[in-house]
Amino acid sequence: MICSSSLVMSSSPSPPASSEASDELTQPQVRKFKISPQLNRWSRARSIRSGRKLDRSVELRTNSGSPVRGEEEFELPTSPKRGSGSGSESETEGNGGGKSIFMVSDGTGWTAEHAVNAALGQFDYCLVDRLCPVNTHLFSGIDDVEQLMEIIKQAAKERAMVVYTLADPSMSESARQACDHWGVASTDVLGPITEAIGGHLGVSPSGLPRWAPGREKTLSEDYFRRIEAIEFTIKQDDGALPRNLHLADIILTGVSRSGKTPLSIYLAQKGYKVANVPIVMNVDLPKTLFEVNPEKVFALTINPVVLQSIRRARAKTLGFNGEIKTNYCDMDYVKQELEFAGKIFAQNPVWPVIEVTAKAIEETAVIVLRLYHDRKNRCSMPRISKRY
Repeated sequence: MICSSSLVMSSSPSPPASSEASDELTQPQVRKFKISPQLNRWSRARSIRSGRKLDRSVELRTNSGSPVRGEEEFELPTSPKRGSGSGSESETEGNGGGKSIFMVSDGTGWTAEHAVNAALGQFDYCLVDRLCPVNTHLFSGIDDVEQLMEIIKQAAKERAMVVYTLADPSMSESARQACDHWGVASTDVLGPITEAIGGHLGVSPSGLPRWAPGREKTLSEDYFRRIEAIEFTIKQDDGALPRNLHLADIILTGVSRSGKTPLSIYLAQKGYKVANVPIVMNVDLPKTLFEVNPEKVFALTINPVVLQSIRRARAKTLGFNGEIKTNYCDMDYVKQELEFAGKIFAQNPVWPVIEVTAKAIEETAVIVLRLYHDRKNRCSMPRISKRY
């Protein structure tokens, strides 16, 4: 089972916090870092939930012995304390005894989060049975070394893994050195591929986060294109405004509850203007569907048993009961509607017919986009069947 939480670090000054003296303060030339109360509260809350003993911060003092006023500070450990006799085992583990993964990013953290989730997908057999529970925590907007050191220190205490995407080479190197020094397992997601692409292009990367103020055109044309595509797709949902079908990049058609709308929204988020047209028996399809470029049209089909199950769940949410007579969920009607749609698909052989049964939206989207771009770029591809 995967538990997830997120935290956005702030570089603004922190209010004073209470602390107590430590014997370790007598050691000279110990590097001191500021810790934000937000991270401290987050750590303490997790400790309480997991039943661990609270690790209270210490109050640093100057050489004269007077306490430092202002922000709360702590000393970073000089070496990892793995396997030490002090403290219980749960004191260094994540919540509920599960393994923790800290995702650190100088931007939104989207890349790190999706990379971790994609990798965790390879361990479904373990996560589903709760044999190896994982707690993931996202730290976004980390653009300061002191903030970075706070997080890595916490990772060392919890024996967590750190996955980071830091565009600034100095920040990335600091993360690597700190993780190596304190024995924290870590992975740099962005660095290797950035270096590889830089070598291929023969230029050096900017070293700035995607949303850094110093970068030009923060809101690029691609961003506005995606916004426009989403607005278009919402307006064209469920056969609305058929006169605008010629403006769509992709047109989806199929019977009710075959997944047209969620697939449309998913593709729109990638910047494609999508329209979907439902096929209903005894209802004429819009003429514009047959007037547009047929290579833009994609047909969706689904197993009748699965479709009936989906429609029953849909009817229940709409408040249909046994007293309301409807053939919407009737198996004979479902089969007839699928056969009716199949005849329309056969009359338009250019339309690819995609079987969506047991396919995730992402899987269907991959097929649609592959065919779309192959046709757009006139790529020759082997075709075994008209169904995908």
